[in-house]
Amino acid sequence: MNEQLTLEVSPVPEPTLDNFIAGQNAEAINTLRTILPGQAVYLWGSPGCGKSHLLKAMAACHQGAYFNHESQPFLASVTFQNTPRLVAIDDIQNLSEDQQAELFSLYNEWKLRKNTSEAFILLVSGDVSPLAMPLREDLRTRLGWELVYRLEQLSDEQRLTALQNRARDKGLQLSHEVTHWIFTHYSRDIAALFNLLDALDTYSLSTRRPITVPLLKAFFIKTKL
Repeated sequence: MNEQLTLEVSPVPEPTLDNFIAGQNAEAINTLRTILPGQAVYLWGSPGCGKSHLLKAMAACHQGAYFNHESQPFLASVTFQNTPRLVAIDDIQNLSEDQQAELFSLYNEWKLRKNTSEAFILLVSGDVSPLAMPLREDLRTRLGWELVYRLEQLSDEQRLTALQNRARDKGLQLSHEVTHWIFTHYSRDIAALFNLLDALDTYSLSTRRPITVPLLKAFFIKTKL
């Protein structure tokens, strides 16, 4: 693919609360929309339920800081003198022992400040409930200090809506035949579907062909999906 063609690839829409398909998670979304400094929320659920989307969306909305186990540095930039309005820590089941210690300290800092003018919002996510999280005991108990929500997976109809919305945001049109073929031959995981859409966008531009079922078949043969 030449440089000019690479520059024409549709940008990936940034995560927002508005482009998140709530499904059965309306209560959790409403809480995030109205959350105030001094509050903490723990979100949990299986991969693909939207935890990362929500944490990144909230960090962007509040000019906050987003971290996961791959962040370098981890929480070192969050200090008493320099604390964002919102701190989001994603997929804490992957944290190392040192990172768990940093998160423990952050929870304590959040608790000290929650009723002061220096309060901040703390959002944390994991793949299981607080009591089932395989972390140090003192940190595990802190996960349930405030609100806890389990995020439910979307139905197939809601996944289809999410995929169509993602395509629309990227300036793409997917026919019924295309979406039916994808849902018949590919994973229903929403993150996998979004990654597929991004790859198809690039492949469509590189071959100068619209996204059709024949293009899908050619793409799957080429990538051995």
